[in-house]
Amino acid sequence: MTAACGGGGDKKDDKADAAESGKGYSGAADGVINASDAKGGELKLWSPQDVDYLDPARAYYGFVWDIQRLYVRSLLAYDAKPGKDGTKAVPDLAEALPVVSNDGKTYTVKLKDGVKFEDGTPITSKDVKYGIERVFAQDVLSGGPTYLIDVLDQGQKYPGPYKDTDPDKMGLKSVQTPDDKTIVFNLANPNADFNYLLAMPTSSPVPVGKDTGATYTNKPVSTGPYKVESFTAGKGATFVRNENWDPKTDPIRKGLPDKVSFTVTTNPDDMDQRLLSGDIDLAIDGTGVQQAAKNKILKDANLKKNADNPFTGYIRYFAFPTTVAPFDNIECRKAVIYAADPKSLQTARGGPTSGDLGANMLPPGVPGSDKAYDPFGLTKGKSQEAKAKEALKACGKPDGFETTIAVRNNKAPEVKTAESLQASLAKVGIKATIDQFDGKLSSSVIGSPENVKKKNYGIIVMGWGADYNSGSGFLQPLVDGSFILPNGNNNYTMINDPEINGLFKTAATKTPEEAAPFYTQINQKVMEKALYLPINFDKALVYHNPRLTNVYFNESFGKIDLATVGIKQ
Repeated sequence: MTAACGGGGDKKDDKADAAESGKGYSGAADGVINASDAKGGELKLWSPQDVDYLDPARAYYGFVWDIQRLYVRSLLAYDAKPGKDGTKAVPDLAEALPVVSNDGKTYTVKLKDGVKFEDGTPITSKDVKYGIERVFAQDVLSGGPTYLIDVLDQGQKYPGPYKDTDPDKMGLKSVQTPDDKTIVFNLANPNADFNYLLAMPTSSPVPVGKDTGATYTNKPVSTGPYKVESFTAGKGATFVRNENWDPKTDPIRKGLPDKVSFTVTTNPDDMDQRLLSGDIDLAIDGTGVQQAAKNKILKDANLKKNADNPFTGYIRYFAFPTTVAPFDNIECRKAVIYAADPKSLQTARGGPTSGDLGANMLPPGVPGSDKAYDPFGLTKGKSQEAKAKEALKACGKPDGFETTIAVRNNKAPEVKTAESLQASLAKVGIKATIDQFDGKLSSSVIGSPENVKKKNYGIIVMGWGADYNSGSGFLQPLVDGSFILPNGNNNYTMINDPEINGLFKTAATKTPEEAAPFYTQINQKVMEKALYLPINFDKALVYHNPRLTNVYFNESFGKIDLATVGIKQ
C-alpha cells in the first residue's frame, strides 16, 4: 500500500556505517540480500495484528496485501524489485499491459494462457469481472478500497453480484467480456491511475461457484503459488503449495518455501525475542520491533546487520472528526495541534528510528509531496502552549474542553502517542479520555461515522500508506468526500469539500507528472483546515532472520516482499 521506502536515517551515514563495519544495516532498503533460488523449508511469519480479511475484495491492511502476494494474482501487479522499480505495475494474469484507446477511456486486457485456479479450472475474463463486481457489494463485503466503484459505476448504481438480476451475474455495464481471454474496461473519463487499480487485489478473479460471500475470507480460492490450508481468526493461517500454479506464467513470484505459516500473537516482546533468537523469520506487520529489541539490535553489530530502518511510506497521525463537537470548529482543532509536543510524540513511537517529525499529510516519495511544508511549525519539535490557548479562546473554549481519543489496543506505539497527547492537552485545559479498542475491529469502530459520533471520538490515532504511488493513492481515501463510507470508512475527519473533490477529478485526467502539483495543492488545502495532526513520516526498525533469501523492501508496500522470499537450505 505504501509508496516511499528509502534507507534508514541519513543514507550517507547508514552506508558509511555499513562500509566501515562490513555489515548490511539497511542493505535491504536499497537492494537484495542473499539472492537465491533455493526451494524448501517453512517461512514463519508472526504479527501482533491479525489480518483484516484474506478476501481480496476486503483486505486493506498493507501487510495483508503483502501476504496476498502468496495466493492472489491480479491483472497487473507490482514488480518484484527493490527501489522505484517496485512501484511499477507490470503484467500478472494479463499477457501485457492494457491497450488504451478511445482517448484514454477504454482499457483492453488479454489474459495469459495457462493461468488457473487452485482446483485446475482455467481463469477466464468472466472470473475477473466477477471478482471486480464483488467490490460493489459493500453491504456484504465492506472494508476494502472502493476506487473501482468510483471509476466503473458511472451512475448505474450497480449493487454487486449478490443482487445482480443478470442470470450470469455479469451485470456491470462498464466492464465487458467479449471472449474468455478478453476483458474491456470502458471509463467515463480518462484516468492516468487506472493501471494501479488493476494491480490491486480487488482486480483479481473469483470463481462464482466458490464465492461464499462474507465467509469467503476464511478460504479464498488461490491463483498464486500457495493456497490457504487453514485460517482461524485471531490465531493465524497456514499456506501450502498450490499444485496448479504454473511458474512459467508468473515472472513476479518465486514460490520458494514449501510452506508458509502466519501466527497472531498478543505479546509483541515475546515475538521479538523469538525473532532475534531465530525461532521465527519475520514480523510481517512491518511496524518494526518494540523498544527493548530495538535497543538490543542497535547495540549489537551481529544483530544490526540483519536490520533495516527504511521509510515505510506511512504517515502516523491524529485525525479530528468534524462531526464531533467541538472539532467542528477549526480553532478547537488548532488548539490540539499547537498543544501537542511533537518531540514527545516521536519519542513515544520509539525515537528517531521510528520516523522523522511529521509536517503535513503527504509523505516523502509520493509525487507532489513537500517535506519542508510545515504550516504549524511541528518540525520545531516543541509544544506551542501560548498559541494553543489563543486558539481555545478563539473557539469559545478558553478553559478547555473534554474529548475522547480512540486508539487501537494492539499497537503499543499508538497507545503511547495517545498518552503523550493526553498529557500535553491537559496542560492547556483539554481533558482527553483514551478509549482503546480491538484493532481488528477498526472498520466498524473508527470506520463507522455513526459509531464515531456515538462514542464521542474527537481524536483518532491512525497510520496510512499510499494505495499506489500517486497523490490520489495516498490522499483520496482520507480526504475525498465521495470516499466516505458507512463502514470501513477512512475519511475520519468527514471532510467533503467540493473544491478538493474537484481537484482529484482534474488530477485523474493528467499524466502523473502533470498531476503532482494538484496533489501539492490538495495537501495544502487539507492542512489549512487543521484536520490532522501528523506525528511522523514513518520509519520502522525491521529485523529479519538471517536465513532468509531474496530480502528487499518493496516500495509499493513498504515491507519485505513475500513474493520472492526463500530460506537458506
